[in-house]
Amino acid sequence: MALQSRAAANWNQNEADWRYMLANGHAWGIAQDDGTLIASTVVLPYAETTASGFAWISMVLVLPEHRRRGLASRLLRRALGELAHCGLTPLLDATPAGRAVYVREGFHDTWGFTRYRRGPRQATAPERPAASRPGSSRPTAEIRAIARGDWPAIVALDTPAFGATREHLLRALAERLPQAALLAETEGRISGYVLGRDGREACQIGPLIARDSDTAHRLFAAALAQLPGPLYIDLTDRFSVLQPGLHTAGFKVQRPFTRMVHGESAVPGNAANVIAVAGPELG
Repeated sequence: MALQSRAAANWNQNEADWRYMLANGHAWGIAQDDGTLIASTVVLPYAETTASGFAWISMVLVLPEHRRRGLASRLLRRALGELAHCGLTPLLDATPAGRAVYVREGFHDTWGFTRYRRGPRQATAPERPAASRPGSSRPTAEIRAIARGDWPAIVALDTPAFGATREHLLRALAERLPQAALLAETEGRISGYVLGRDGREACQIGPLIARDSDTAHRLFAAALAQLPGPLYIDLTDRFSVLQPGLHTAGFKVQRPFTRMVHGESAVPGNAANVIAVAGPELG
């Protein structure tokens, strides 16, 4: 049912996504008398880094013929009750269609991002920022593949941005799409990274974490050069400097998302260095 309903919703998750979420999170469903699963939701907890940890609620799916019966709200309340019992703050990324449901259940808006999609044809690559000229005070980031020994530095950069340690997820994404697992180094220091993953009908670039816009541009261009097929990227709204490059490369806006939190005034982490998120199902 999970794969059937995500296709009906025109979502991009594939079997590998579901296997990861079910292996590392918790799921609930509603079934008919004959055992047919008609609705589901998933909660993905993340490690504690502050007084209380948090968990991602995602994949709130109902088969089309069973919608508008309150099933999504019922599952959401079940997940909220479980997270309250565990002392975990609920977070989620809402589509415009789902946001009203979440507001009624006590979630409130924080910041947003926009999903962009590129079709299967190879488009013009975004212009790569020029290298620093002699005498420039601004060093240039060098891009290379992620190596085994890089993970401690990647985690040290990612954890304060995201708000929790998610090394297991980052390593899993790097294995799924190794050609998009790239690192930026500036004067011997890691200044950013990008990962990607395969999907049901397109690959996705993200997360992309960078200390500055030049590094973000270089990482995006390098990942794009490795992935000629259909692509998604979920770009944070505050990082509008990358939008011209997306349009040049053939990306078009698909839909906005709102990052929402329940019971707190703000989401964990410092999003200043978050250029693109991993996806609404992963955070």
